[in-house]
Amino acid sequence: MHRTSVHCRYVGRVKRRGDRIVVIVAGVILLLVGIVFGGQGLGLIPGSFMTGDRTWFYIGLVMAFVGLVLLLIAFRRPKSGS
Repeated sequence: MHRTSVHCRYVGRVKRRGDRIVVIVAGVILLLVGIVFGGQGLGLIPGSFMTGDRTWFYIGLVMAFVGLVLLLIAFRRPKSGS
């Protein structure tokens, strides 16, 4: 079996419990930090050099999106029979 086909077969699923926990923790951290960065970028959370700088809003938006994707992957149930 070609290496690429093996990799593609497992994309989008986390089977081992330890791996799943790591992905969940990373997803939650990215989501929360992304929300804070976005709030600071929009000026909703004052007190930082990031406050009011739209760049941080976009960085936070990307981080929150990646965090959500990681959480969706971690909580995705394997297909029956896999």
